Amino acid sequence: MHKQNRKTLIEKMGPRSVAIFASAPPAMRNHDTEHLYRPDPNFYYLTGFEEPEAICVLAPEHPKHQYILFVRPKDKKAETWSGKRIGVKDARRHYGADRAYPIDTFSEKIGEYLKNADTLYYALGANDEVDSEILHLFTRSVKGRIRSGKGLDTLTDPSPILAESRLIKNEEELRRIRKATEVTVAGHLAAMQAVRPGMYEYELEAVVESTFRKSGANGTAFPTIVASGANATTLHYTPNNCQIEADALVLIDAGAECERYCGDVTRTFPANGTFTDAQRDIYQLVLEAHHAIIDCIRPGVSIDEPHQKSIELLMDGMRRLGLLRGKKKKLMKKKAYEEFYMYRVGHMLGLDVHDVNCVHEPNGDFKTFQPGMVMTIEPGIYVAADTKGVPPAYLGIGVRIEDDILVTESGCEVLTDSVPKEIDEVEEFVRGA
Repeated sequence: MHKQNRKTLIEKMGPRSVAIFASAPPAMRNHDTEHLYRPDPNFYYLTGFEEPEAICVLAPEHPKHQYILFVRPKDKKAETWSGKRIGVKDARRHYGADRAYPIDTFSEKIGEYLKNADTLYYALGANDEVDSEILHLFTRSVKGRIRSGKGLDTLTDPSPILAESRLIKNEEELRRIRKATEVTVAGHLAAMQAVRPGMYEYELEAVVESTFRKSGANGTAFPTIVASGANATTLHYTPNNCQIEADALVLIDAGAECERYCGDVTRTFPANGTFTDAQRDIYQLVLEAHHAIIDCIRPGVSIDEPHQKSIELLMDGMRRLGLLRGKKKKLMKKKAYEEFYMYRVGHMLGLDVHDVNCVHEPNGDFKTFQPGMVMTIEPGIYVAADTKGVPPAYLGIGVRIEDDILVTESGCEVLTDSVPKEIDEVEEFVRGA
């Protein structure tokens, strides 16, 4: 997979070009403890290498070495504290590099690969230390070009090329995404079976995340959201520390990460197994929109169409329920729906839970769906408890229904459809019927 990804990038690079990619630096949790390390997605996409303090160089026109890795050398003392390192020898052996060097020799060795290049592909902003070194060598090379006629004259961000490539998933990526969505489904099913009034939100969080780990995930794709009652009207609610009341809805937005690829599912269900009339009204509206939006996803359709359809359907429903009053055209012009539905209906899914989002053509038009794209569809309605001028029964109700969708040759596949979402199915499943 990674070899093909490198090949695709190289084919799109111009002549006399070299590309450099740095791993993400570790993130500190406190003064001497790091957060669990996660590699930079573009770096991982090209190399599969998961350690920090690494640099990848692609030099297509070098006579001997087109793919070079700079990595941390083996160090027994350091490895005693933080685990085994791949090391220089195995970086070449296991990751396909034509040549590998210790990371501290980068400044010394990189000149060999840049001496005949005009263009350097490098994305600033991911690693400050490497950024500084790259800017220094680029500036030095540009000055040298004035004297000798040889050297770099262009610094180009490779991110748009990689974003375009990452938009369409290959078979190996789809295998990993299917695994991530299967594990994500398992976590949601476990939580829906475990919920009981009087539990705390964090207890369901524990059910979800322990199921992920037991099912083969290396962790969560993002902080798990378990929002009961009015907490569900906060889109990114993560404290997960409230007790779940008997008549409350519970919104769980959670996703597993497997082999660096992500799942992302949301379900909303009654803690006691029965929707109230008001909860049912809003849930049914969101559910109908959810189905209709997915039905329009197929190759050749504008990527923007699902969102525009979501606005149309949810706006009509808001007017029926009395959340909005007035003429539709005027309400649409004012974007009045944004009080209750304030985001786009979905996002791309892959190495990141909010994956690369290059959805526009050069002229500004939206791209069309193509087989191999994977995205979420997640319409919702959120009526904050302090909202003015709406039927009181709807106050404090938040509903979101989210599935992961693969665009196929003939239409689309709902990868996470096995988590119940029809009202009768949800009630029966939560009650344990």
